[in-house]
Amino acid sequence: MPKPPEKTRSTTLPPIRPPPIAQHLREFVSNPHAWTVLARNLIPVVGIYFFQWSAALTVFNYWFDGFSALVAIITALVPRALSETRNKSDGLVKVIFGGLLTWVVLVGIIGLPYWIVLIPLQPLLQGSDLLHQLAVSPGLWFTFGSMAAGHFWKAFQSGYDDMPDKMLTQRVRWDVYLLVLRAIAMFMMMAHGLYFIIVPLMSLLLTYFEIWPERVLGMVFGDPSRLWEYDPEKKKPGNLP
Repeated sequence: MPKPPEKTRSTTLPPIRPPPIAQHLREFVSNPHAWTVLARNLIPVVGIYFFQWSAALTVFNYWFDGFSALVAIITALVPRALSETRNKSDGLVKVIFGGLLTWVVLVGIIGLPYWIVLIPLQPLLQGSDLLHQLAVSPGLWFTFGSMAAGHFWKAFQSGYDDMPDKMLTQRVRWDVYLLVLRAIAMFMMMAHGLYFIIVPLMSLLLTYFEIWPERVLGMVFGDPSRLWEYDPEKKKPGNLP
């Protein structure tokens, strides 16, 4: 008798519809942490409306926050990748060069949405005094440096080195997919001159990402608890790895 076909991992999962708005509101009101998340994400809105923050600085803040978080995850993953592929005969120079090359390739490929979104935002970022503000303001250096340091601390404390392969795949895809979707959401910023409307919308969207990440992933990728099942070698065009 012929053998039954072997089971393969799913390449697609049906999207999951989010619950009604009324349920979202009930969950939000009853969750004290949700109010903190909303308050933090509304800081750029307060800056734009009441403290004359420049649109360029606000947009750059959104971009840098997501990009530095993505780079931190990639940096935390490189040591494990090297340890699993390193030969005993490899010298220190080869290991370091291989690590740097791996890091550059991953940042270039996985971070592609962040690089692409800079193209439509280029007139805004270059047409302002953003570079001058960043160059002469110690406060901004401290703010963005602290932001990046926080992301790196979180990434290196996540335990990527010790996770089983299945758990690692699930965790990394959960974190990276959310950051990539955040970059895609930044294409809203292309509507130049409407930042008084777009910045509040972006703040609400990022609040939703942070409070209900499983629903965001479910709407796009299907069951978020099964992200590890995606097979990169059999993915459909447009799917993330």
